[in-house]
Amino acid sequence: MKLAIFENIMTPGGHEVDFDRILVEEFRALGHEVSFYVPEDFVFSFDYHVPVHRLDGQAVSYTKVRGVQKLLAAARRELNRQKWYRQLYRAARRQEMDAIIVPTSTYRYLRALNWNSFKKSPVPVVFVLHGINPGEAPRFLRETEKLLAYPNIRMAVLTFQDHIFGKRLPNIYPLYPPTYTARDLAMPLKERAQEDVLTIGFFGQYRKEKRLEDFLEVFLQGRYERPVKLLVQGSTMHPADGEDFERIRRKYQEHENVEFLHKGLIGREWQEAIAKVDALLMPYSAPRYRYHWGGMLFTAIGFQKPVIASDDINPEVFEKFRIGETFPSGDMGALRAALEHFINGFEAEAGPYRSALQEAAALFSPQAFAKRMERLLQREVQGMDGFA
Repeated sequence: MKLAIFENIMTPGGHEVDFDRILVEEFRALGHEVSFYVPEDFVFSFDYHVPVHRLDGQAVSYTKVRGVQKLLAAARRELNRQKWYRQLYRAARRQEMDAIIVPTSTYRYLRALNWNSFKKSPVPVVFVLHGINPGEAPRFLRETEKLLAYPNIRMAVLTFQDHIFGKRLPNIYPLYPPTYTARDLAMPLKERAQEDVLTIGFFGQYRKEKRLEDFLEVFLQGRYERPVKLLVQGSTMHPADGEDFERIRRKYQEHENVEFLHKGLIGREWQEAIAKVDALLMPYSAPRYRYHWGGMLFTAIGFQKPVIASDDINPEVFEKFRIGETFPSGDMGALRAALEHFINGFEAEAGPYRSALQEAAALFSPQAFAKRMERLLQREVQGMDGFA
């Protein structure tokens, strides 16, 4: 099968880049040909080593864009999206590909599709949505219902439910998301000794909603019966976020058991940083984490790292697999208790954590995800069979 990936989101790194890599490498491992279709000025932050086809119409980046400028950028993106869709439709009619995947979509992609000939694509087109929250759901379902007459248009929603807030449509396919794994590391790092310092990592894009400063205060107040160190890595996309992260770094840099890394990590460098820690912390709280799969949580599963996480981060995963400890979202006292319990009892719980992580990794593996997507593209699914 000749598979085309239509990517139009430019990012300096992060889970979007790694998600595209999963699609490329796992579909190629299944014997398929993969190529990218991207805007004319699209700049890749990773070389996927596959053919790239350029589409007329410039990509729009929202980095460092605010206010009216952001609205203008959004309008330009909508106009360009119509142009890209028309070109993809013509490419499909020329039989350049057997199927198309749009790897990061929203209801806006479907709204634009309803005004475009691309909805009549002669080959399957799968729009991947990385979760649907309550505010988005009515708009998503409305646009999806309009596309029921076009059997080649399919929506893959990465979720842990078999419905979208109680609604089921035949062109919506719920799929488990994939884990992120150490693709560039030749071998795992050596097992840690019990007397070693326990290193816990706080990783990802820095945003104020993650309440990093509150978390640092809680961590430093904890009573630990063993040596422990916290590594705080933050990548920042906007100047205000960068300034705030630097303010926090200066405030806490004198604490010997806290280390800061203000840098975006990608590829092997990112994988090595994750592999070197013993556990991952995700104490941030926001309602949207209940509905969108957690990139860092699925990194932890892929790298076999136990976690401490807020209970609003993909609770369905923790109900099925005891891969660490959770605490009530936003409760700093409960977070401190969870930290102390997790850190002081780490060795005693290492075996059960390891077993649960292995089970979760098998269910959510990139290979299993690619096979589910393959079935969806090849029409081998019926109704809501996305989890099979």
